[in-house]
Amino acid sequence: MEQYNEELKAHLMATDQQFRTLAQEHFQYHKQLEEIEAKEHLTLEDEAEEIRLKKQKLRLKDEMNAIMSRYRAQQVA
Repeated sequence: MEQYNEELKAHLMATDQQFRTLAQEHFQYHKQLEEIEAKEHLTLEDEAEEIRLKKQKLRLKDEMNAIMSRYRAQQVA
């Protein structure tokens, strides 16, 4: 199943602009989180930004999963 999901993601990256945009945003938030988490000491602002970025990443992942689910349903129908 994991192999199928990776193949589906690759297919959607190549064929679905909305999915590709969401994935690119997700990757940018991931990079920003890495930068924050690499700091030795986090300020209150860093901690707040970390929480905001994690929520944004999760929202994008949910949207990407919804697109994947719709695609699977279309393939079955």
